[in-house]
Amino acid sequence: MLLRIYTDGAARGNPGKSASGYSISDAHGKLIYKNTEYNGIATNNVAEYNAVINALRKAIDRLGEDNDIELFSDSKLIVNQLNGNYRVKDSKLKELNSEAMVLLNKFKSHSLKNVPRENPGIVA
Repeated sequence: MLLRIYTDGAARGNPGKSASGYSISDAHGKLIYKNTEYNGIATNNVAEYNAVINALRKAIDRLGEDNDIELFSDSKLIVNQLNGNYRVKDSKLKELNSEAMVLLNKFKSHSLKNVPRENPGIVA
């Protein structure tokens, strides 16, 4: 099954109070699951990675690994780091990047795409 995952994370201040959210839909756009959560004090990039990791964990827990996923994020940094286009310099982001890659590689296939921040469908 094709899953479409939309993620977003933000921090008020950088670092500051942060939150992340995600939605998981099927290929036809039917919402399967969505969630938002407070992350405590973190940077916006940590919040973005938390959104990706939490979404991937939930997709595996609820729907298993035998799925293809398309993941959409408004963070160019996160998408490019996970696609291998940007190096990960920050030690905390290296940990989160590694964790996200382990989860991504559990799926049959995956693609990551950057979407404009203004896109209303990001986390719905």
